[in-house]
Order: sequence, then C-alpha cells, then structure tokens
Amino acid sequence: MRKFDIRKIKVRQVNVDELNDNMLLANLYITQALTLIIGIVWVLFQRRNPLDLFIWPSAYDFAAWGAGFAVLVLLFDLAISRFVPEEAQDDGGINERIFAARPVWHIAVISFVVAICEELLFRGAIQYAIGPYWTSIVFAAIHVRYLRHWIPTGLVFAISYGLGWLFNYTGTLWAPILAHFLVDFVMGCIIRLRREDK
Repeated sequence: MRKFDIRKIKVRQVNVDELNDNMLLANLYITQALTLIIGIVWVLFQRRNPLDLFIWPSAYDFAAWGAGFAVLVLLFDLAISRFVPEEAQDDGGINERIFAARPVWHIAVISFVVAICEELLFRGAIQYAIGPYWTSIVFAAIHVRYLRHWIPTGLVFAISYGLGWLFNYTGTLWAPILAHFLVDFVMGCIIRLRREDK
C-alpha cells in the first residue's frame, strides 16, 4: 500500500474554461456549503442563535421591499448592459457557464442556495460585526471575478449595501434573501434565454 504524501499536493489557479460542467457545479455547491458553515460558526461566536435569523416575519411587507429592491437592481443592470460595452461587464464567463445550460428549476435551486448561504454570512454575521459599509467592501472583494472592471465591482458593492440597508430596515433576513434570490434567478434565466436565442 502506497503512503499518502501531503507534500505532493499541488495547488494552482484554474481558468474557468479548464473545468468541466460537473466540476464547476461541485465547486459552486462546495463554496456555498463553506459559506454557510462559516456564517453559522460566526453567528455562534457572536453568542447568537443562527435559527433566530430565519424566524418567519409575522407581516409580509418584507416581501414587497425585497421584490421592489430586486426590480430596481434588475432594471439598473439591464440599463447598464445597454450602454456599457460587454468587455467592461466581463466576469470571466462564470455566470454564462453556470446558468446557460441549466433547466429553469436548477437555476431556481442555485439561486436559492446562494441567497440563503451568502445572506446568512454577509448580512446575518459579518454585517452584525462591522456594519453594512465594510460588509459591502468584503462582499465586493469576495466576488473577485468582477474586480477586473470598476462598473461590475461598483454594482456589486451597491447591491450589497442595498441588501444591508434592506436587512436593517425590515429587521428580517428574509428580505435580502428574497431580493438576492430574485436577482440571481432572473439574471440566470436571462443568460439561459440568450443562449437559446443564439
């Protein structure tokens, strides 16, 4: 039996084009699982119960705020895509690879998983510790694929800050989760429809 040698493990940066569809999807779900775990642990270190963040609100006005914010983001994003050259919006092709060939139900699942995991970490844990401004800087930095161009970086920062405001204003994590889900789901469906049109 051969011995396992940890020194032989090599880590290198991989281009998104080098990943097959299954590896890309596995990477997405593993990243989201880590995000969820880090969020839960962070909230526990703050001596809070993570389940309290998911208490369903008694009033449904959070849904109007979440959906309204999502509509504003989508309209702004569509307006930008009309006037800004495509190369200035480039994310390295990751969103295209993730959403273009997926059925609509899978786009919904991905969008829901991402919304739950990222909002727990960023709004539920990090924002509680450092506030919405610094949380938005961290959120923009984590979305490293957008950092090559200032327009998507600024948009990610603004969306994060808006989600932070939404969380503070409504008092429930479900408002930013809903907004995040709707933005990702609609944009994923648009990417899929564009591919079908081609």
